[in-house]
Amino acid sequence: MINLPKSTEFNKRIPKQKFYEKLNVTPTLKRSFIDQIKTVIWRNKIAESTINIAPGKTVTEIEIFEIQLNSSELDTDVLKLIDKEIPYHIVFILSYEGKYQAWTAYKEETVSGNSAFKVDTYYHTEWLEEENLPLKADGLDIDKVYENFVRQIAGDALKNVNDESLKESVEREKKREQLKKQIAALEAKIRKEKQFNKQVEMNGRLKKLRKELEYLL
Repeated sequence: MINLPKSTEFNKRIPKQKFYEKLNVTPTLKRSFIDQIKTVIWRNKIAESTINIAPGKTVTEIEIFEIQLNSSELDTDVLKLIDKEIPYHIVFILSYEGKYQAWTAYKEETVSGNSAFKVDTYYHTEWLEEENLPLKADGLDIDKVYENFVRQIAGDALKNVNDESLKESVEREKKREQLKKQIAALEAKIRKEKQFNKQVEMNGRLKKLRKELEYLL
């Protein structure tokens, strides 16, 4: 699945009810766990103790979880619940009928210092054959391995520009998505506007937004 040393293998099945039976989970989310997930398997643990690479400053471990599905759909709130419950960085491999998707979120520890994590936007690959998953454990320390996993899964969305940090790439992509939504909404308003002077005013704003978006590409 991912070409990792045997020393990282964990291969422990985790009963899915462990993620919801003692938590304040909505009935809808509990139903998603029950209906959408067949099995959760903790495949690998990438840490200083399991692989010959330097520890990270912000990432202490990376867990590889395989989630075997009952269909090709999974509510992302399921992944978010697992991510919030486990105080480590996680790469999820979804599997269904011989095809695989890799999912991960940019995840960073909160300033509270209580091992809580803030889970940001999720990125994922298309459904692929196992051998085509774009995942390779590259990096001299665990921080860099994690960064490369996130960038590999996100693809062009988080391509590195001018040696920016992963956090900067994530913020730039969020800004791009926000600008694209603003542009689409403004274009729709222009199409409906009947007054020429208001069309001119809105086209001026549209031009500025497009320039901002072009700058972020």
